Amino acid sequence: MWSFASIRFQSFVRRLACFHRCLICAVQLAIFLFAGLSAFLLRFDFSVPAFFRRYLFTSLLVWVVVKALVFLQLSLDRGWWRYTSVPDLIRLAAANILGSAIAGFGIVLFGPPGFPRSLYVLDFLICAVLTAGVRIAVRVVLEASRRVDGGSNRRTLIYGAGTAGVTLLREIRQNGALAYDVAGFIDDRPEKAGSMMQGALVFGPGATLPAVVKSERIEMVLIAAPSATGVQMSAILRHCQEAGVAYQTVPGLAEIIEAGGLASQIRDVAVEDLLGRNPIQLDESGIRARIQQKVVIITGAAGSIGSELCRQICRFEPAALLAYDISETGLFHLEREIRQKFPKLSFHVEIGNIQNRQRLRDVFHQHAPAVVYHAAAYKHVPLMEAHAFEAVENNVFGTYNLAMVANEFAVEDFVMISSDKAVRPTNIMGATKRVAELVIGSLQNGGPRFVSVRFGNVLGSNGSVVPLFKKQIAAGGPVTVTHPDMQRYFMTIPEAAQLVLQASIMGKGGETFVLDMGKPVRIVDLARQLILLSGLRPDTDIRIEFSGLRPGEKLYEELNLAGEETGPTRHEKIHAFSGPCLPFEQAIRHLGVLRKSCEIRDLRTLMFELRDMVPDYNPSNELLRRIIGPDRGGLTVVMKRIHNAVPVPAD
Repeated sequence: MWSFASIRFQSFVRRLACFHRCLICAVQLAIFLFAGLSAFLLRFDFSVPAFFRRYLFTSLLVWVVVKALVFLQLSLDRGWWRYTSVPDLIRLAAANILGSAIAGFGIVLFGPPGFPRSLYVLDFLICAVLTAGVRIAVRVVLEASRRVDGGSNRRTLIYGAGTAGVTLLREIRQNGALAYDVAGFIDDRPEKAGSMMQGALVFGPGATLPAVVKSERIEMVLIAAPSATGVQMSAILRHCQEAGVAYQTVPGLAEIIEAGGLASQIRDVAVEDLLGRNPIQLDESGIRARIQQKVVIITGAAGSIGSELCRQICRFEPAALLAYDISETGLFHLEREIRQKFPKLSFHVEIGNIQNRQRLRDVFHQHAPAVVYHAAAYKHVPLMEAHAFEAVENNVFGTYNLAMVANEFAVEDFVMISSDKAVRPTNIMGATKRVAELVIGSLQNGGPRFVSVRFGNVLGSNGSVVPLFKKQIAAGGPVTVTHPDMQRYFMTIPEAAQLVLQASIMGKGGETFVLDMGKPVRIVDLARQLILLSGLRPDTDIRIEFSGLRPGEKLYEELNLAGEETGPTRHEKIHAFSGPCLPFEQAIRHLGVLRKSCEIRDLRTLMFELRDMVPDYNPSNELLRRIIGPDRGGLTVVMKRIHNAVPVPAD
């Protein structure tokens, strides 16, 4: 019965909405008339003497006309009363004060003498109460009509009684399409326990969640804590798991601005939420000045960082954007996405290998890019440990080729994406990235501005542990972790891309910028959180196994070398490191030896040349065994020479 009545009422409201502005004007005119008439009736005890009736007609005419014009000027004949808020009521109060003051002044000037002063006050009070009351009443009735048929809505708690939680509650009440019946709040701040927020009770902290879920028959928890740290978010998830209730979250402010609305963006909790990374404040004007109306090329554009750089750069209106990669499938999907989201952008995909200098020249000659973001690289540590020559050819000589072509065509900026594995590397991949940093730095001679940006792992990137763990969880386990003490720095892909753009406009050239990665995360803890996010229990539903360190892996990653000095920048999440430089002539000599080693496949000379360029490079035992073979004595001699920094000549 109530459901049928609610549907009929909402249908009636929708029909009236087609004429809502005319309806609002009519209601307001009726209120102005009623307020003026009521003021006279109250003043004269509901019996207006004949002498004052001429005052009645004059004042009604003035009040109605003046107030109608004031309300029209302040746009109070527009809008929807179902969304009436405090700013609307303040504007309404101002309109009533202004309308009554102007009308009163007009009556004094042009009306009959001896007008009772109390009528001004009575008219103002009645009109203010009615114009505000009718709006509030419409909102209350509409919200109540949406909640009448609440049997199909899920009993819900909002975790977080702050601004985001209260905003979420308000939007749920206003949006009938959201099937949530909010029973109240959970909040970990003790001072809020027992208080009321928008008429909803704050039951208490997260520890009380299991009891509240049981007593209130809760089916869903909406986490409205966008500023929660990783530790706090982990604790919230643990409380939800203990209560045995489903949970979702709302995004941070950046996502809300990007997509609009709050409740419409309720989503499952993602592993990125557990990092507790704060939103990034970018110098957008500075980035726009460096990119707008310029041709930008991104190598490795089909990869995780490269594709995100494309998405971010599109916002700054380049003259053209070139996506350069050897992966045709990745470029195909990226092109479709960019052309759909930015149809007016001049976007070009260019298939090619950074090892092919002539192909690079062709692209630079055709498009004349002014800014280069170099994200193309081999990044998989165990694979590169087994393919050392390919790692050097791509990460070192590919970077060198691109830098020389950029210098030849006089680009303005060259930004290379580096890795935290370049710091005291224990693997070929890290050593090649460090060599690439040194080569880039050696080219700084007043031409293009060459800088490197170094950071750690990004969640969800190609080769990240997160997609691997998700596949293992979907298959029923086990989840394999290399070592219980393995730690890595993590950040999200959008955050990394944004900070790369920010770092790219800093410095004069030759710098290595390092992004603030926060605190390292234990990989086993990350695996446990992913299992929890899948609705399963670690070590019960999904087993975790330790597989041992792979060739070239370290337990801990570092972000700067021992000889590097940290310098602040104007952005709190970006640091500038200055360390040993490599003169260009010396870099060319080293590159010559590396190139010859790759051509004749001399792994021993290759390794020791890398060691000579990067003294902190500590080759893995697996790589040394490949060089020495089964001779354990030879391995001991080579290891001793490495640790004593004595160069070993090639055979």
